Amino acid sequence: MNKQKKKPKFGIRKHDVVVVTAGEDKGKEGKVLEVYANGRALIDGINIVSKATRPNAASPNGGIVKKEAAVSMSNIMLKDPKSGKPTRIGRKAVNGKMVRYAKKSGEVIDK
Repeated sequence: MNKQKKKPKFGIRKHDVVVVTAGEDKGKEGKVLEVYANGRALIDGINIVSKATRPNAASPNGGIVKKEAAVSMSNIMLKDPKSGKPTRIGRKAVNGKMVRYAKKSGEVIDK
């Protein structure tokens, strides 16, 4: 009687350009590197943290490394392809295929 937890659906996908709407990096934009099932996303150049690392093959000396940390999906919005402003995402059928579109401009995101 194992109940599988449903994976939540987000309008934001890998390689999308997003704008941060809340937090320390508010107003900055970056490319989504990875989307996690727990409602977070890794964005290039956003939410940089200092992390202590032990010496290993990749970094023989170890030390403190700056890297991106995941951001909550509630704090990011897709960048509108037409206006460049943050926008919500909708889905509609175009030629029998479901595509994502920007709610502000109506521009189709997926080709």
